[in-house]
Amino acid sequence: MRSQPHYLSALFAIASAILMATIGVFSRHLGLDAITITCFRLLGGAFFMLIFLMLQGKTSLIAVKPETPVIVNGFFLSGFIVFYIQAMNYTTMANAIMLVYFAPLFSAVIAHFFMGERLRLFSVLLICLAIIGFAMMLEFKLDLYGDKERTVGMALALVAMLCYSGFILINRKITDHVFTSTFYQLLVGGVVITPVVFINYTSFSAWQMKLLIGAAFFPGFLAILLAVLALRNLNTASFGTLAYFEPLAVVLFGWLLFAEKLSLLQICGCGVILTCGIIKVMADTKYEKAHSA
Repeated sequence: MRSQPHYLSALFAIASAILMATIGVFSRHLGLDAITITCFRLLGGAFFMLIFLMLQGKTSLIAVKPETPVIVNGFFLSGFIVFYIQAMNYTTMANAIMLVYFAPLFSAVIAHFFMGERLRLFSVLLICLAIIGFAMMLEFKLDLYGDKERTVGMALALVAMLCYSGFILINRKITDHVFTSTFYQLLVGGVVITPVVFINYTSFSAWQMKLLIGAAFFPGFLAILLAVLALRNLNTASFGTLAYFEPLAVVLFGWLLFAEKLSLLQICGCGVILTCGIIKVMADTKYEKAHSA
């Protein structure tokens, strides 16, 4: 039984996607390597989660041994980010992100065959349309031909896609309290990559520390918490469709904050994703009401 209305879960998913996209804004101003930013984002996110639980008087929720899937998902969370970053070092950003964002569709198919989440044709069509909208935002600039390094980049992007899919699917099956799950996924994800940060240690200015705290709070703590909350109540296909609000938000942030120009094709792509998200939320809300009546 769902613990919250479908439309609220959908809003959590959209808010999470938008907050995830803010990492690009922080990264551009920080001027630090992506691994360091990711480490602070996840470990700092776990710290903010701890503060949140202390304010709620619910620290007992993390004074327990987490489920094994929660620990595994911490690895998937850090793996998704690290392999995605590495992929962009070998191939174009368009190639890497295009492959990574096949994860929502891939996850929905896996959930259909192995997790009992039956895919309706309408859901498949909406996810495919969202992918087309995403490709329009990239202006269909996908280069599959190139040297050996590009092949390595595509392989790394594929691993990142599988990690992202794992994160989505495992969160659908975790039974630990949502606060317990969020805290340990953030903590494990940050700890996994901490050794790399120590090896490449560098000092930070006061301004950079403020930005790192912001990255820990918004795309770290808040974004992951809302994603886990959404995945407890949305099926994989619904979450997968709404996940495309993240690249949409990235493009819009670039336009609003950094004066990056949008072509007509990119604007249309944004409109396609937005429309798919709205239709999916309305359709699922209607479906939920019809079956709960």
